[in-house]
Formats: sequence, C-alpha cells, structure tokens
Amino acid sequence: MRIQHIVALIMLSLLLGACGAGSLPPQRSQDKAPSAQERTIVAQKDEVAAAPEVLEPEPLVAQKDEVTAVLIAKVEEVPEAREPEPVVVAAMKAEPPARDSEGLPLANLTEAVEAELEQGLLRASETAKVGLLLPLTGPLAGEGAALLDAAQLALFEVADERFRLEPRDTGGSAEGALSAAENLLADGAELLLGPLLSEEVRAVTPVARASGVNMVAFSTDTDVAGEGVYLLGHTSRQQVDRLVTFAVANGLTRFAVLAPSTPYGRSVVSQTREAVAVGGGEFVRVAFYAADASDADDVVRDLADYNQRHGALVAQRNALRERDDEISVRALRRLEGLDTLGDLVFDALLLPDGGERLRQVVPLLPYYDIDPAKVRFLGTGLWDNPETLSEPTLVGGWYVGPSPDARAGFVGRFEQAYGYTPQRIASLAYDATALAAALSRGQGSVTFDAESLASPRGFFGTGGIFRFSPEGLPERGLAVLEISGRDEVRIVSPPLERFAASRARN
Repeated sequence: MRIQHIVALIMLSLLLGACGAGSLPPQRSQDKAPSAQERTIVAQKDEVAAAPEVLEPEPLVAQKDEVTAVLIAKVEEVPEAREPEPVVVAAMKAEPPARDSEGLPLANLTEAVEAELEQGLLRASETAKVGLLLPLTGPLAGEGAALLDAAQLALFEVADERFRLEPRDTGGSAEGALSAAENLLADGAELLLGPLLSEEVRAVTPVARASGVNMVAFSTDTDVAGEGVYLLGHTSRQQVDRLVTFAVANGLTRFAVLAPSTPYGRSVVSQTREAVAVGGGEFVRVAFYAADASDADDVVRDLADYNQRHGALVAQRNALRERDDEISVRALRRLEGLDTLGDLVFDALLLPDGGERLRQVVPLLPYYDIDPAKVRFLGTGLWDNPETLSEPTLVGGWYVGPSPDARAGFVGRFEQAYGYTPQRIASLAYDATALAAALSRGQGSVTFDAESLASPRGFFGTGGIFRFSPEGLPERGLAVLEISGRDEVRIVSPPLERFAASRARN
C-alpha cells in the first residue's frame, strides 16, 4: 500500500511539473533585463504616469516543477540508504520503527515525502504582499519615478516567485498617502514601504498600527519612528557622532556650527553639542542663517569676528608705521595681503546644509577670513551631491556618507537598466525592497515582524551595512570622506563591515 502511495505521489509530481511548465510570460528580445534571471520589467514609467494608482508588478508564482524535482530526487534516494532529514531522525528517535539492515524505514520515508509535498505546495502558494507608497504625481513626481525604478531593480535582482510588490501613488500629500495605504491594507499588504515625507508617515501610521502592519519609511524625521515604524532615511545623529569622533581623534578640539535656521539645522546643532561633550572636545560657537540665506553675509561676518579682527590688523599697521624702523618695516611687509589679524576661536566648522543654499553660504567663509587652511570644514550627508562636491572652497573638507565604491555598483546597474543616473534618494527604495524580498525568502510563512526587521545582524544595502534599532531608528556603517578635488573624494575612514553587538546612539 505504501509503495502504491509513493508511485501515486510521483505521478502527481509529474503532473504538477507539466502544469507548471511555461507559466512565466515569454521574454522578448527587445526587453531590457536588469537581473540575472532576464525577466521582463513589469511596471514601466509611462504606465506610472498614466495610471499610478493601479500600477503593480505582475505577481510571480512559485514553479511547481521545482517542487516536483526535489520530491522525485528524495524518492530516488531510497535504494541508496541515505540518512533521513533531521526532522525525520527526530521522529524516529521518539519511536524507533523496525528496519532491516539495507534501507530506511519505508513508513517514515513516505511520511516525509508526503509532508514535504504538502509544505512545498503550501509555501509555493503563499505570496508576500508588500505595498510601496511613493509620490508618483505632484511636485515630487521626479523623485517618485526614480524610487519606483530602483524598487523594480531590487524586485528583479533579489525577489523570488513568492514576492509581490504593489506600488501606490501618494501625490506627495498626507491625504493621498492615507488613501493609498488604506487601499493596500484592504488588499492584504503585510508590509508597507515608504512613504517619503514625515507628514505622510504621520498620516499612515495609525491605520498601519491598527492593521498590525509594520512600515519601513523613507523619512529622516526621527520623531515619527517607533511602534512599528522603521526609518530607512539617512538621519543626522549617527552622522554627527561619527564625524565628531573622527575629528577629535585627528586633533580637532574646538567646534563651531553654521547652520540654516530650520528644524534640521537646529537639530544638528543640538546633536553636535552632545557629541562634542561626549568626545572630549569644546563646543565654542553657533550661528544660524535664514532659511533663504538672505542674511548669510552678516551672519558669517559675525561668526568670523571679522570686524574685531580687521580692526586689530588696522591698529597693528598704524603702530608699526609710527615706529618707522627696519623691524617695523619688515613686520608691515608680512601683514601685506591680510584682511584680519588673530586666530579664530574654533578649528572645526560644521556646515549641515547642501545644495544651492550651501553654495550661497560657502564663498562667504574665505571672504571673511575663515581660512580652510586653518579651519577644517565638516559636513553631514547633505554634502553628498554633485553640486556641493564641485565647490572649490570645500576641498579638504570632511563629510559622512556611504562608501562611493558600494554605491557605484548600484548606480551602474541602474543606469544600464533605465538609461539615466538615479537620484541619491533612489537607493532607499532599492534597499527597502531588497530587505522585504530577502525576508520573504525564508522557509514557512512569510513574516515581517519586529524581530525580523530589527535583526541585530543587519543587512547589506547599496551603501553598505544597515540595521534598525528596536525603536525603529536606522544604524549604518558610514565612511568619513574627504573632498580631495572638484568632484573628487577619497575615504579617510572606512565604514564598518559588520555591526557590534551594542547599539549606537540615534
């Protein structure tokens, strides 16, 4: 009877293999294939523009012929008298059955095949549904399109047949994000990736928590993290800690901050004050300029003590001229070309800004005699953009960011797949999708619980290692980079390759 049962199982497996053949859509030679599996990209950008609210990659289903092949191989192993799988051994230890000296107990082997067939088909039928909340329309549509492309790249490079990604448009608003999230949750989403803005995250959080669904958001606002909300955005506290620790270790002790009068700028000032105190340095000065940088000229002049230092130079020149001796003449010559006299009270200046606003502020520093040869300019991850890296005044400055080599691989694959260079924010969608896809590849039921998401081992993303704290805050292996020339950087302190058991402050 048992032998007949095995034969029936083999026949059933062969039938399943025949049914599964050809279930994936055929490839077209003109399709661009970003992954090793050469699968067609499902969601194209022009489809997003036409109907972003219904865009979703074509669901992928586990191939039955793969399950069949595994089961047939196990049945064919019987004559070779191999040891059973651990689970079968455990069952045999509980109640050892009668067996001969040549082979395995037929009853146990048949039960193992039956169990594996049942579990294999069960796992193949389970689909991990993950929602992706992006601003595909509205003022941030460009960022949304790049994020979507990056997510699709991860889908084809990392995901298996059990993973289904369902993008939805938020329009870049809290109302749009809430509506999109409710739609995804009603459709059975087990994890939400995104949204991008902090106000969108705040709107979505209550309904996600009520549904028991966790969220990996792209915001940098640490106030929205926790209780099922995990932030993947590059937050400032860990960057500041990393940078200040490195600066103190390399002889810088007196810190000043010149920051925009924005929530981000004020937060970085507070974090720097704490980091300097912990690191053993001295926090000596802070200055804020308006969000539109309209008052930057006056603010930088005051930060530099320019009026006092210039006045000291004028007074020194007048005194030397009155002496009218050879030593005084030589001293006057040494003062030629100077605008000020005396050193600044700081030897490190943190500039937590980026883009066009920073480019308005930076040229004022040497103009008011904050000399980059005497003061080390420091930056957060906001410096990590082509506009800032091309600013000549910042050559020699240090900033915190991912390893350029790690990011280069992602950028190259993205460009090959889509024909354009991705915005830096696009890597967040790739990492989030790859993370979800990797978690869904485990055995048994798919789970995106707190234990899985906040694994202390962490994950490897486009910029290196990262993980989440139990409070939902990101921890990353960050490098310290030096701008060595216009558009050129070098690593002066490499990133971590693996996390320590203890958690960093966030």
